[in-house]
Amino acid sequence: MITSGRRQRLLRGAVGSAVFLVVWQVAAMPVPTYLLPTPLEVAQAFVVELTAPAVFTVPLLDAEIGLTRMLVNLSDSLYHYIPGLFVGGAAGIGFGIALGWSELLDDAITPVQRVLRPIPPLAWIAFAIVWLGVNHRGAAFIVGIGAFWINFYNAYAGVKGVPQSTKEVAASLGVDDDLTMIRKVVVPKASPEIMTGIRTSIGQSWMIVVAAELFGAPGVGFQIINAAQNLALDVSVAYMFVISIVFLISDGIFQRVESRVLVWRE
Repeated sequence: MITSGRRQRLLRGAVGSAVFLVVWQVAAMPVPTYLLPTPLEVAQAFVVELTAPAVFTVPLLDAEIGLTRMLVNLSDSLYHYIPGLFVGGAAGIGFGIALGWSELLDDAITPVQRVLRPIPPLAWIAFAIVWLGVNHRGAAFIVGIGAFWINFYNAYAGVKGVPQSTKEVAASLGVDDDLTMIRKVVVPKASPEIMTGIRTSIGQSWMIVVAAELFGAPGVGFQIINAAQNLALDVSVAYMFVISIVFLISDGIFQRVESRVLVWRE
């Protein structure tokens, strides 16, 4: 059941979206499509890309699946987005917890991470090409670096933020070894920050995907860049909306997962 407050927010959102589309339409009407497409032209391009038949070749399996052009490009992006997000995120959380808990590791590795952290993921493109090639693995490597740092700092801050009094109470109740303390006390207490890092990386990694595909890896980002270079901005904007739609879906799913994991906060 939709409450009156929820109904008002939805109405305001609908009005705001309508005003945005009208302003966009009016601004784009006197301008050529290759400079600024109208919402209608973008919608038409979206439908064409969504319905045009294409074949997706599954990496490693060398199997072909009949899809549409948009779904093929999205599948290509997901093939390096998902591995990069999962591997980079898991590594970042693991290192964040380890350095947040161990002063020895923190002191030893902090100088190194302070040197590496300011380097943007795109700066590693040359290494990705040389080490892994212009393919899904190279793009996944770039995405993984971005996901690593986002999750690392959130996990690190979460562990560092666990009050000493909480650990002392746990120790007085019989938690007398580091592994048990981390597993039963520290990680649960730091879980809000860890979950925030995961959620942030889900969105930020899509931005990195677009940039990672600058060097030629197939996917939605490559289509955005390629279409823009060919002055087909209606196609470019259509694929920009694809990223927005996928992000909104994935973020909504994660919010449900997060609410279940953090149900104890309610």
